[in-house]
Amino acid sequence: MTKMIVTATRGDVRGTIPVPCSKYHLHRALILGSLADGTALIHGRSQARHIQDTLNSLKDLGIRVDHTADGYRVHGGAYVPRNGRVRVGSSGSTLQFLLGLGARASAPVTYDGVEALRRRPIGPLLQALQTLGVRTESVDERLPVTVYPGLPKGGQVQIPGVLSQWISGLLMVAPLAQQDTVIEISDPFNERNYIRLTAAMMAQFGVQVQASPDERHWQVPAGQVFRSAEVYLEPDLSSAAFPLVYAALHPGEVRLTGVAGAGSHPEGRVIDLLREMGAQVEVQAQERQLVVRNRGERLRAIDVNMQDMPDLIPILSVAAALARGRSVLRNIGPGRLKESNRVRAMLQLRKMGARIEEQGDNLVIDGVERLHGADISSFNDHRVLMAFAVAGSVADGETRLTFPNAFRISYPEFIDHMKVLGMRFGPAAASAAPAAPVKEELVPSVSG
Repeated sequence: MTKMIVTATRGDVRGTIPVPCSKYHLHRALILGSLADGTALIHGRSQARHIQDTLNSLKDLGIRVDHTADGYRVHGGAYVPRNGRVRVGSSGSTLQFLLGLGARASAPVTYDGVEALRRRPIGPLLQALQTLGVRTESVDERLPVTVYPGLPKGGQVQIPGVLSQWISGLLMVAPLAQQDTVIEISDPFNERNYIRLTAAMMAQFGVQVQASPDERHWQVPAGQVFRSAEVYLEPDLSSAAFPLVYAALHPGEVRLTGVAGAGSHPEGRVIDLLREMGAQVEVQAQERQLVVRNRGERLRAIDVNMQDMPDLIPILSVAAALARGRSVLRNIGPGRLKESNRVRAMLQLRKMGARIEEQGDNLVIDGVERLHGADISSFNDHRVLMAFAVAGSVADGETRLTFPNAFRISYPEFIDHMKVLGMRFGPAAASAAPAAPVKEELVPSVSG
């Protein structure tokens, strides 16, 4: 199997790279635009594979999306399926946002995706949709799932807040119901930032939802109509986290353009977290750029609740592995339910000489001064792959990573950008060209 090979970065790190647009915002904008009568304009574009999964799914539902000079034009309206299939690929966001919306299609549609996505649990979402009156059919509450036409009746529904995508999917379908909907969220309640983003973007498309002060009760009035909107996408600070941590671990000066601050991005807190760790990260709002300066200082340990920003677990694990002192990443449960069990995947840092332990729902990491190259499994998980690539840049010897194309799922420019910043890859490292299909590696168990 071809591997991504990373060796230690030499000398000071200097360079300027642009931050790609936010996939979190783009998934939502494309889907919300499809629900509106008329044309929605989206400024900002992504080549990420998961965005292509959303585009493929909308095409299968009969929605036309045109590429423009700087983004997309979404021709919203009725869902008229092309052949009864909806291809969600490997994108959990695509699946869970669109699943309930299949009820507005003119004929039954069957959602399906790659094997890894077939293993991911969606039972609570399916049960909640059925409670609201959406008729679904599946085996063992996993993909493939068939959704039958017929708008939901609405009413009251309870769902655990394990994954924000479940809540967002309910929020998107609820305005179409025949009566008002109340969504009650039970413990554990994770990823609140992502739910807030969904509500905020729905407001841009003319649909209002109301949350209780503790955000555990969401009221969605029936009879609302999605309206076309013009959306300017924010930068993707979840992707920017990888070059940011890389810059914080190496002497030099790095500039990331297109960023005026944290904005509404669910992972926007990464800027302040790195500052808490002692990194010199300057937000130059007028110039719309972040500047990271490092004069050889070592990062400090951090104690942080990861419940609302689990996508940062892989890269913060790497930063903490090299920080001075003991770091604790708390409430890491949501990280076990992503493309892989990212908690277990990051325990592979032990192979590189890190001191990292899983203690209940926490990761406890005692920083070391240096890592060592090793053979690491990325489990075909984009964030695991990119995090270990950053770790390899500060490790002796070679770090060899399986599924070297996984970064294209979310950050197709990753290799090209990191080369600009001095990261050293082996000869097999490719740029953002299309990847050939590759058999999936089994992900770690999502239990526990």
